[in-house]
Amino acid sequence: MMTHNHPHLIRAPKDRFTSGVMANMRFVAQRMLLKPVVWSITRVSVHGHDAVKGVQGAFIAVANHSSHLDAPLIMCALPRRMGRYLAAGAAADYFFDIWWRRILTALFFNAFPIDRTGTAQKHGVSKKLLSRGVPLLVFPEGTRSKTGEMADFKAGAAALSLACDVPLVPVALVGASAAMPRGRNWPIPGRPPVAVIFGEPMIGLPGETPDQFSKRIKVEVQRLHSTGSSTLKGSS
Repeated sequence: MMTHNHPHLIRAPKDRFTSGVMANMRFVAQRMLLKPVVWSITRVSVHGHDAVKGVQGAFIAVANHSSHLDAPLIMCALPRRMGRYLAAGAAADYFFDIWWRRILTALFFNAFPIDRTGTAQKHGVSKKLLSRGVPLLVFPEGTRSKTGEMADFKAGAAALSLACDVPLVPVALVGASAAMPRGRNWPIPGRPPVAVIFGEPMIGLPGETPDQFSKRIKVEVQRLHSTGSSTLKGSS
């Protein structure tokens, strides 16, 4: 049990986001089913565990987004104490529209719906989860990149970090777009190399706006991405 790293969860009402039983089921699904598959069809290297060793309780992991591999790579690469209750934001209009996809997304990724239509029907879910001690995985670009290039980061994750006083953990994913581009349902043959790089936790600076914080986060993800690109080139 890792609840000492998430003290709010001890007192929170138990549902699929905070249940220890559900967390154990996700661990089995992620580490004994999902990870062996993803690690067998790609060559995964993970860097930066030392950078996040002091992170406890709720946090927001933010990463660039270019492939359906992104969430599995991050959730399976995180130290267990950080990934145990991690909830991934997923597009409500895609991952929650069909019953079987909704069940699988919840089982493997502890997913919560993010509204991309602008109707704000799901507004406030992220903040409520953080207030209960549930860490989140968010992709600030909002959708997968079509070219592999990083788009602007929306300020929502930065605003959540400032409002809920939780750290933001930058994550760079390198090679995922080339390994499984948009339009493919399976990675390309040959175990393409991918890298997951975790950065030092970030907090907002005094007087910093969400937009300013978001831009600073993107710069750090880009920096981490550059280091990962060099690593992949050196290993190829």
